[in-house]
Amino acid sequence: MEDKFAYGFDAARVCEEAVEWIKKYFAENASESTKAVIGISGGKDSSVAAALCVKALGKERVIGVLMPRGEQADIDCSRLLVSHLGIKSYEVNIGAAADALLAGVGGCVPLTDQAKINTPPRIRMSALYAVAACVEGGGRVVNTCNLSEDRVGYSTKFGDSAGDFSPMAYLTVTEILAIGEYLGLPDELVHKTPIDGLCGKTDEENLGFTYAELDRYIRGLTDLSEKPELKAKIDRMERLNRHKLLEMPKFKYYE
Repeated sequence: MEDKFAYGFDAARVCEEAVEWIKKYFAENASESTKAVIGISGGKDSSVAAALCVKALGKERVIGVLMPRGEQADIDCSRLLVSHLGIKSYEVNIGAAADALLAGVGGCVPLTDQAKINTPPRIRMSALYAVAACVEGGGRVVNTCNLSEDRVGYSTKFGDSAGDFSPMAYLTVTEILAIGEYLGLPDELVHKTPIDGLCGKTDEENLGFTYAELDRYIRGLTDLSEKPELKAKIDRMERLNRHKLLEMPKFKYYE
């Protein structure tokens, strides 16, 4: 990724601050036996988030959950991360649940691509909370979203955008890669090409721009004046997807 750290991002400092933040969250919101429960995809986000939790809490208090839908071609990446970190893990196949729910809905109304894409992540989040409710000491579900993907809505509402605490919500993809390298995570995990596994395209191909371009815009390193169409596209995506990050609007009744 070109000009990866041109703006002087200090991965070591931010990593240690994130670790301290996680420690504080658990001290204030959990018991000494409460676990961090995290979905493991084997990509940069789950890898870095899991590593941060291990550094903050110790490997005994971090549980990885692998959630393939039927057969998963890259599940070895998930297993590599679990092995590298030395954490306990469970494998919950969501294939039958996702297929059954979509079949039920499809029997009532024609299924859309949006339903097909967003239903599995929501089932995965349900699985994470089920595991968190079953482990000894209880669990807190780790949100693994990052600032770049949140900015353009590249997450599923009540799916991967959910969770109990979010250690990377204000970090861009570029910055997460830097932290992953600082933590010594396997290169094939940190720099694994993100892909949705549905259409055969990478995330960047689906977005129509690179994370490097997006991150530089987010951090004010470019105003994209030389690419007005790209600027308009990113700004529009942010407006349309802002609802995913906001608290649910509530009607206030005053007697």
